[in-house]
Amino acid sequence: MCRLFGMTTGGPRVHATFWLLDAPDSLSSQSRRMPDGTGLGWFSLGEEPVRDRAPIAAFRDADFNAEARRVVSHTFVSHVRYASTGGADVHNSHPFVMDDRLFAHNGVVRGLDTLGSWLTDVDRAPVQGQTDSELVCAYVTAEIRRRGDTTAGLVAAVRRIAAELPVFALNLLLAESRRLWALRYPATHPLWVLTPELAGPGEPGAARRLAAGREQGGMEVAAHRESTPACVLASERLDDDPGWRALSPGELLVVDGPAATSHFPFEAPAHPLTVADLSETESSSQT
Repeated sequence: MCRLFGMTTGGPRVHATFWLLDAPDSLSSQSRRMPDGTGLGWFSLGEEPVRDRAPIAAFRDADFNAEARRVVSHTFVSHVRYASTGGADVHNSHPFVMDDRLFAHNGVVRGLDTLGSWLTDVDRAPVQGQTDSELVCAYVTAEIRRRGDTTAGLVAAVRRIAAELPVFALNLLLAESRRLWALRYPATHPLWVLTPELAGPGEPGAARRLAAGREQGGMEVAAHRESTPACVLASERLDDDPGWRALSPGELLVVDGPAATSHFPFEAPAHPLTVADLSETESSSQT
């Protein structure tokens, strides 16, 4: 399955280098199994979303590695892709940018002709690729625009998709300046969160793990995290901090500044897909 990463401090600008490149299970490391695209999104000093994408694995992408070390922002969204719908193309790489928001998705949604019929020409205008993810982004954006509220629009969009379209998984990250929304839906794929109050004790920023080939109790100390508290979301636990918590199935986590609030506004999908329902390409990308 594709891998998601999101982080926000709610205010101070920091680097995300540790999580993207240096953590024991960094996004760059994960990209060795996710070869079909990479992208990093953040917010400029003018609070506009900035996004760089490429149809190659993150560990091979010189721009990703340079930006992961150089860029400072209060909010990041990154994605490494294993294609299920649409080929390895820059326009199919995440995150997507619509209405000053960053969006990334992990999963499979069917019924794209039906989903596309819910969009007006204005809604469709930003769509450049062939993925279910980008159409979901466009529909979420359209519902937010109609309701004038990000949470309400996101909930409305996911409820309709879940009620009318076949869904295997719809894990997503949505970011505005200093705010993040994270959804695990339904229970197919995990999504993990590490909040400052849940972070484990010990030296600030030190990631510790047993080193391969060492005696029991041997330990590596990876590069340091930023000292500024931040909420981090990821498809896999990026280090061995005991504070990582798996979002519950159907949980929508809204991170607004220092506050993180959980909501459970969704019923189970009306038309759930299983692995047996997926094509060979879809199935290989989701395991």
